[in-house]
Amino acid sequence: MTYQPATISNGLTNLPHLPDWVTSGRAETPETVAFLSGAALSHLHLVVARQDVPQSLFRERLALRAADACVTRLGRPERAGDLRDTVAFLQPGDNPGPAGEVYLSWRRAVERPISVGALHRALPSLAPEQIAEWLDVGQRSPVTRSAAVLKTVLAECPREEGSALILAEAALAQALGWKHMVPLLAAGLKRGDLRKRGDDLRQACHRAVIVSAGEATRTAADLARRASQLHAVAPKLRAKGAGEAVALFLNRDAVAPSALTSLASDRAARRFCDRLVELGVARELTGRDTFRIYGV
Repeated sequence: MTYQPATISNGLTNLPHLPDWVTSGRAETPETVAFLSGAALSHLHLVVARQDVPQSLFRERLALRAADACVTRLGRPERAGDLRDTVAFLQPGDNPGPAGEVYLSWRRAVERPISVGALHRALPSLAPEQIAEWLDVGQRSPVTRSAAVLKTVLAECPREEGSALILAEAALAQALGWKHMVPLLAAGLKRGDLRKRGDDLRQACHRAVIVSAGEATRTAADLARRASQLHAVAPKLRAKGAGEAVALFLNRDAVAPSALTSLASDRAARRFCDRLVELGVARELTGRDTFRIYGV
């Protein structure tokens, strides 16, 4: 039997998905689950190094997915589209609400390289010393380390599930040698998984990685293709400030025309966004006639 090679081709159309034997869901023993999650992380490790994948946009898309999962576990009605709306139109001094705060925490967590300072910026209610202490769980395998952080934070602060997950994601990324957090656990863990401890929690984290790494790889492939298309049409965009506007689309999950400050006016920004949609390199994400949001 032959399997898909572990290397990734330079061709955009050849960014492969995880092999079926990783994502088939047939893991029955702890050893098999750990092996498959390791294979999934090894594959994703190649993806996060790809220059043709818009990495900032990729992380933001996964942060939205993580926030959506956290908000759902809180029993709130907001979904991904609502979270996008809240952040896209947020003005200085506005209260984003509980769901918006969750999303902002995840966005801030993936924006900067992992450090105690960056995590404190994402989780300002936690003291930097506390964050550093929780992350200091010794040299363990990546998933074991993240599960240990998750367990420790939840034991001390049972109501801080979102903070616990962000810190667990940071521990996972650090153990893998990634500079930035790439959210995987939050979207893959089930509601009941966060009440598990010991080996059961570790196995739940392994399973979450298997599921989320496959979805993340598919997302990366899609974004690489879309980014290539946007780069191809960029020279045709003659508006002054178009280069900066294109760069914003390649770094943000969702863009409101008002955020395109490099363009001459709000009207010019709206025309620019509609032009990208006409060219097939961007999508309008709301379905509304007003207060529209666009993304790659």
